[in-house]
Amino acid sequence: MTQSDSTHFPSHSAHDHAGIVDESLEDIASELVANGSIELSVGDDQQIPKAAGLLPYGMSVFVPSPPKQDLMSNLEHIQALHEAGFEPVPHIAARKIVSRMELENFLERATGELGVHRVLLIGGDARKPNGPYKDGASILRDGILVDYGINEAILPGYPEGHPNISQEGLMADLEEKLGLAAGQGLCSEIITQFCFAPSRIIEFCSILGRKFPETPVYVGVAGPTSTARLIRYANYCGVSASLRALSTLGVKVANLLTHTDPSEQLDALAHYRATRQECNVLGIHVFSFGGFVESAQWMREKCRKR
Repeated sequence: MTQSDSTHFPSHSAHDHAGIVDESLEDIASELVANGSIELSVGDDQQIPKAAGLLPYGMSVFVPSPPKQDLMSNLEHIQALHEAGFEPVPHIAARKIVSRMELENFLERATGELGVHRVLLIGGDARKPNGPYKDGASILRDGILVDYGINEAILPGYPEGHPNISQEGLMADLEEKLGLAAGQGLCSEIITQFCFAPSRIIEFCSILGRKFPETPVYVGVAGPTSTARLIRYANYCGVSASLRALSTLGVKVANLLTHTDPSEQLDALAHYRATRQECNVLGIHVFSFGGFVESAQWMREKCRKR
């Protein structure tokens, strides 16, 4: 293992919200980061050893599923994270999976050799399924996750909606998947897509809190990166609506990074937590956008302040 055992974030109980109103916003922000996770971008494997010295041992690192790579090719990234002392959490894109056997082979390796016990279920970018699964719900119905030792299904949330699904449809799908997971004894949580508008994120968190108060929510934020990368990922990930909203507010592209510094959204979330005695937003999820080390450094700095 390359990750230092001396590197850790403050200990805490994620579900203990007693006295949260009396905490400073800085303390709450630090807790949200300490509870959080980070996403490895494609091509960032070489940054894993350095990031391992910045983040706590066992932190969850999500492994995306790029459109042009099959599921099995992610095993090398998962292995690199596992060997560095992280907890790898692979994306499973339902419509990319060619056959049940492909998913079986992946889960057998991932759970049996590489410490995987949580997965993020997404539909994927393909318009039509390549095999038997059309969405995350169809994978849950199959029962294959439990069969191979997965104990938690992580589900996506979309603050800006989805281009092909209505907001009502998204909520109905989410409710169905939460029910399917619970019926199989799987734990579940929601991770949101990143968004450039803090007010939109807070509104979405309020909706999730009302509809699914017992389900932990982790809010996606864009980690420190260049303006060009941020815009490219925004368009790719379908969050261009809030990007356009910034333009209507007079925010020029050149000033975009200042306006959307991760700290701004973190502060908004801390205030949201502080004003609610009961709150199911437990942490953040940092999208690193090719800057895995920079995002890890930002997370470390936020936790040092506590």
